[in-house]
Amino acid sequence: MAYQEIHGVRVWGAPDTGALSQARTCAENGNVIQALLMADHHKGYSQPIGGVVVYDGQISPSGVGYDIGCGNKAVRTKLFAADVKPHISSIMDKIARQVSFGVGRVNAVQVDHELFDDPDWAVYAAIGKQEHDKLKSLAREQLGTVGSGNHFVDVFIEEATGQVWIANHFGSRGFGHKTASGFLNLAAGRDFLGKAPGEHMDQPPVLLDMNSELGDMYYRAMRLAGRYAYAGRDYVIDQVLGIMGTEADIVVHNHHNYAWKEQHNGRDTIVVRKGATPSAPGQMGFIGGSMGDISVIVRGKDTVENRDSYYSTVHGAGRIMSRTQAAGKMNWKTRTRSGGQITDQQMKEAVRNYGVELRGAGTDESPFVYRKLREVLDAHSETVEILHELKPIGVCMAGANEFDPYKD
Repeated sequence: MAYQEIHGVRVWGAPDTGALSQARTCAENGNVIQALLMADHHKGYSQPIGGVVVYDGQISPSGVGYDIGCGNKAVRTKLFAADVKPHISSIMDKIARQVSFGVGRVNAVQVDHELFDDPDWAVYAAIGKQEHDKLKSLAREQLGTVGSGNHFVDVFIEEATGQVWIANHFGSRGFGHKTASGFLNLAAGRDFLGKAPGEHMDQPPVLLDMNSELGDMYYRAMRLAGRYAYAGRDYVIDQVLGIMGTEADIVVHNHHNYAWKEQHNGRDTIVVRKGATPSAPGQMGFIGGSMGDISVIVRGKDTVENRDSYYSTVHGAGRIMSRTQAAGKMNWKTRTRSGGQITDQQMKEAVRNYGVELRGAGTDESPFVYRKLREVLDAHSETVEILHELKPIGVCMAGANEFDPYKD
């Protein structure tokens, strides 16, 4: 087996001390069947990123996290490298202009969607009219916006075939963030829209029984936020397909911050994956590398090790340098950073040498702050197979010096 069992936690890849400590805390609280760390793991809020916790009859809002339904959509287009490479600069300019990137952004044209008639909006109405109206209004304004942080729209070439792929990465935006913080407030006896106390990275997980009223409400709200994230990613991919004048012939779409009802070893479970991609046998997923590395389309294997992983794999390469280490400390008055280890010139030179046309992004998202994707994929070679290897030629993200509160 490629994993090791450390204090009851199944660990793929080299153990990170901080993330392992968080996983052990999760394992020791609630009705836990198994805690696991994927090879891209690192510290997160309460449950580590790259962490999976399998519960019996419980769900964890802190485990799912603030960016409910964060994930990726990737599509293969009918274009080839020769159709796109000569025009990649103008294509990326159009993506940067037409797609809404950044903190708190709203779409210039409001997107109508059947999601806003979904019966699960009744969850928020049951909490209160103010809560319902505020969150629904925010959701309408932000549907199809990408945000900042590590959220992106990328154009790729599959080197084996020359075919062009498009992918994006983001979640449920302000709606998901306020849903998460609201239910964490309710679990602590505070008002849904109340101000929460400061977060403690290593605090025990917040747990809700699935058969409780609050647990059922959270589960329904989480699923609504997940459908919202899917709708947003669909909208953005359609925008980019329109810019490029093409259509999709393969579609891969998945969450990696979510909780699923699944059956494992003959029992019903709730699998909470934070920064971890589902990998059931035959299931396809997108796993992104840095802007100076490959990304891949994978498919889950029918193996003992994949069963042992509760059908979970990595969601990316995993950070090896914090945002502050890379970009320095932010002065919010002047919106400048100081003391970072990576310069803007170093980042731009690295992505230029890799053949990437870059729009936006700060040095905290440079290739230097991530592991090589191949390293973490090798640790999961018995759980997933690589179907398509993609090299980025265009990367678009929010501008530097923005902080995204809708945490991945």
